[in-house]
Amino acid sequence: MTESTRPQELRGIPVDAVCGRLLPWLPRQRWFAGKGQAIRGVEVVSATAVVDGDPSMFHLVLAVEHQVAGGHRPTVDHYQLLLGVRDRRIERLDYATIGRLPDGTVLYDAIHDSELTGWLLERFAASAPDKPAATGPLVFHRYAEDAPRTGQAGLVVGAEQSNTSIVFGEDVIMKLFRRLTPGVNPDLELCLALADAGSRRIPQPVAWFEADFQGEATTLGMLQEYLRTGTDGWELAKTSVRDLYADQDLHGIGTADALRAHEVGGDFAGESFRLGVATAEVHADLARTLPTQVAGEDELAALADQMSRRLDTAAEVVPELVPYADRLRDAYRDLGRLGREGHPVPLQRIHGDFHLGQVMRTTTRWVLIDFEGEPAQPLGERRAAHSPLRDVAAMLRSFDYAARHLLTERPTGGGGAPAPHLVRRAEEWAVRNRDAFCAGYAKAGPVDPRAEPVLLRAFETDKAVYEVVYESGNRPSWLPVPMSAIRRLAERAPQPH
Repeated sequence: MTESTRPQELRGIPVDAVCGRLLPWLPRQRWFAGKGQAIRGVEVVSATAVVDGDPSMFHLVLAVEHQVAGGHRPTVDHYQLLLGVRDRRIERLDYATIGRLPDGTVLYDAIHDSELTGWLLERFAASAPDKPAATGPLVFHRYAEDAPRTGQAGLVVGAEQSNTSIVFGEDVIMKLFRRLTPGVNPDLELCLALADAGSRRIPQPVAWFEADFQGEATTLGMLQEYLRTGTDGWELAKTSVRDLYADQDLHGIGTADALRAHEVGGDFAGESFRLGVATAEVHADLARTLPTQVAGEDELAALADQMSRRLDTAAEVVPELVPYADRLRDAYRDLGRLGREGHPVPLQRIHGDFHLGQVMRTTTRWVLIDFEGEPAQPLGERRAAHSPLRDVAAMLRSFDYAARHLLTERPTGGGGAPAPHLVRRAEEWAVRNRDAFCAGYAKAGPVDPRAEPVLLRAFETDKAVYEVVYESGNRPSWLPVPMSAIRRLAERAPQPH
């Protein structure tokens, strides 16, 4: 059965009963983007029955209407859900339960049910590079010549915020894009472009599926090579920082005998250099494969103005920014001045949400993942051309985070501030790894980021301002991390890092 409709019932269950269970369940999901906004209603706008019997599974598109504060018109977001239906409770799926009906029928998020998610692998395998496979409105495409192996159990990866991924066996991983935006997802678009360019710096794409949504072919999910030997860059960096702190704890804390960042067993600078090389190679492949342009005076002036307005808004939300605001604006004025001076600023497709959590170290190489861009940004912005130094600046901020975030958990010095010797070591680690990353980028890329101090400072300042607002609203104990960068960026004129 592959019928898709705006239904009245699902397997005999009134749709109103389904929506009633979804209403309290949706805000509790990590991938739900409307947290903090009152939900006015949930509607099933499309339902495709894909697995019959008990259990059964439906692909749903949901419209969620939010009441916006301030009396503005309600907004509507769309999400996709694989809805599982079972006649009775299965204990192993209790954590995925959406709700129960009076007759004992259980509704649940079927992405967590390996008995059902194998259907997705079967549909990917049924397609071919030159022949998509359709199930109702769902169209499955294959990029790889070899079909994925079916019959593999799926295991949901628990670390994501905005999407959900399932690992099938040890070969492939599928990402389901929960919130739907009409059009091709940048993650798929850039991965296909990089694969066409022969890049080995990405997990190789295997397949994807899509459906028409609001008149456009819209990416629903993608299947990629699973990097089973890969380790998250953020975890590797944190281990290096912990090793540094541990050596400080054991050897001459606060004395001339204290070990420096390059003297500890966990020194990360070599990996940072290699990560810089990998980043430059990906940027080069994207520039060679997809359209590029050069920002002129008007474009740079508009960019500087956008950054300045974001700073104004941020300072209203976080008063701690106010004493630094004027000096931070100097970075944006200098950016605008580049255009008037005729300084060329190449623009191209970039990662767009780059940090240590978006890279994996395998046994042989660094690999970049998750090219979706910042999910909160409009799709047009995420698919636009930007300076590649925006990615570089974002990674520099990530090194700063890796160095400093543990200070929020360490014993403090006087007045509740982190112990001074740990602050010095954190700064040393960050500077060493930031510089190593830039050196690696310079070796493999067309430009040394340190030779573009005005661009780098503007992008890093803009990112730090965003971080201040985020931490203030979500993790106040982490606010000192970006505020330390705000002070540094406000006090220094543009110069090589």
